[in-house]
Amino acid sequence: MWDERHSVRDPIESWDPDPTLVQEVAAMTPGQALDLGTGDGRNAVWLAGHGWRVTAVDFSRVALDRARGHAAAAGVGVDWHLADLLEWTPPAKAFDLVALCFIHLPYEDRRSVYARAAAAVAIGGTLLIIGHDRSNISDGVGGPSDPDVLFTPDEIVSELDDSFSVERAEVARRPDSVAPAPLDAVVRATRRP
Repeated sequence: MWDERHSVRDPIESWDPDPTLVQEVAAMTPGQALDLGTGDGRNAVWLAGHGWRVTAVDFSRVALDRARGHAAAAGVGVDWHLADLLEWTPPAKAFDLVALCFIHLPYEDRRSVYARAAAAVAIGGTLLIIGHDRSNISDGVGGPSDPDVLFTPDEIVSELDDSFSVERAEVARRPDSVAPAPLDAVVRATRRP
């Protein structure tokens, strides 16, 4: 389905990175980054262009082919991986930034994927989760209409173990959006030493 969806639109979203990711990451010192569910690679390419060494994972070959082209046009290198997040396990404590942007899955799948993502965050590293908040269905715009694949910041925080210090957990209108704007759940947490 995602190969098909990526085949009909170029790009599927925009070549611009997610504005919340930019807002959250801009002041960080670049290091190793993992972009899970990268799609067209817009966030991975932006990160690489800002000094991050990026590993990007998606299960759509069409999306990754397009992402490679986007990275080449931008003159940046990204380590692309074709893999299903439901099955793939990143290396433990290997990344200074692990980003999951708009990975909407049923609860059990989400919990498993997000737990493996959290395990990949290095000591002192950041886990950044951005997705449509469940309230977006009634009070926002766009995104999935199935509440079972959406989440709230509190739900994400409750699934993190005590090795993480939560720095941001809130529902936010997407920056730079025209009204009505999407309502996103944003969680940023750092792995404690």
